[in-house]
Amino acid sequence: MQLTITTTHVPATDLGYLLHKNPERVHSFSASFGRIYVFYPEARAERCTAALLLDVDPIALIRGQRGQGNAGFALEQYVNDRPYVASSLLSVSISDVFSTAMGGRSKDRPELAEASIPLEATLTVVPCRGGEGLLHRLFEHLGYAVEVAGHALDTAFPEWGPSPYYTLTLRATTRLRDLLAHLYVYVLVPVLDDDKHYWVGDDEVAKLLRHGEGWLAAHPERELIAARYLKHRRSLAAAALERLADPDALDPDAAAEEHEREEETVERPMNLHAQRLSAVKAVRPSSWATWSTAARASSTRYAWCSP
Repeated sequence: MQLTITTTHVPATDLGYLLHKNPERVHSFSASFGRIYVFYPEARAERCTAALLLDVDPIALIRGQRGQGNAGFALEQYVNDRPYVASSLLSVSISDVFSTAMGGRSKDRPELAEASIPLEATLTVVPCRGGEGLLHRLFEHLGYAVEVAGHALDTAFPEWGPSPYYTLTLRATTRLRDLLAHLYVYVLVPVLDDDKHYWVGDDEVAKLLRHGEGWLAAHPERELIAARYLKHRRSLAAAALERLADPDALDPDAAAEEHEREEETVERPMNLHAQRLSAVKAVRPSSWATWSTAARASSTRYAWCSP
């Protein structure tokens, strides 16, 4: 899967300073699901393009999903489109590789980081359960010019009709940090493809509100965004919408604590054993230390579940 970001701001190569990635190099990063690459197909003073490419290892992806209790048919973990489409894996990559840019920080070009510049973002394959209209409704409200190209399910069999995959191009004069924040929330599988590759908990509410600050509360599709982002967990979606409606209810200290915890465990899958431990801790916080000691000392894996 691939995301490209292009600017015609002069000099356009300043995009490298904003992304903190040198246009003269190919940058490679290791991930739990494969490798992430950042490179520049073009880097001229009048036009510069940065590409984020995910090389997903299907075997590593399956190993990373163990213990999550994924529903679906038996071969779903082997036969799927996850290595090829814009998904929550792309969102994790944006957060990991462009975290400084998402924060609006640039040591060498601080004034440019806060400036609105012409930007164009293209996603080659976007799964969208909801059709082309949903893509327009999500992004046009935020001021983007939206260009969508649909793809046939199989060009050899046109009678099969269109596929749920699109090539999406967004254009706007905006801050890079805002573009990345919008992509981070919208391109996630929960919003467009209505799925997510990791377990969703309370910290996801704080993350959604933080990255949706300044625009999500007024967005006409905020209920759909909250529901899909939080994997249709009604209690979490209701909590997010309630906090959007009443900003004074936000606790700054709690939000900061959630942010620190998120930075330590960005998108880390929670296996079934960890979920059980978390549930027990929530029910019996006062006895947690005793229970933990007993669990470690016991030779039975699930001794902590005993009354």
